[in-house]
Amino acid sequence: MKFLALAYYHEKTFDAMSPDDLKAVVAKCEPLDQALNATGKMEMVASLAATKATVSVRPKNGKPSVTDGPYVETKEQLGSFFLLEAKDMQEAIQLASMHPAANLGENMGWGIEIRPIEFCRAKTIAMPN
Repeated sequence: MKFLALAYYHEKTFDAMSPDDLKAVVAKCEPLDQALNATGKMEMVASLAATKATVSVRPKNGKPSVTDGPYVETKEQLGSFFLLEAKDMQEAIQLASMHPAANLGENMGWGIEIRPIEFCRAKTIAMPN
């Protein structure tokens, strides 16, 4: 069964961090990311651009209407997502608990939401590193 894990953070707190503090957090993430990857259960991971690069598309008068910003106004922003293969929600929780957002950055509002995927259709996506 596939699960989508959504990793959230406080964008303003993150933006206010010094480059050295950011570098220290990133350094702590790497071993956790490697451990999660080593399970072979993480099928995809992606980091998202800041909310200032985000647009939302909603229906308005029967047509798509585009506005700046995320779909929902909140202090926690979606920063990344990853796709897991797990036998059930308990295993998905166990796997997501290995992610840096579940272990670090408590003062940056990091946290993970896990949603079971009921339907999925995908193609291979190549992204620059």
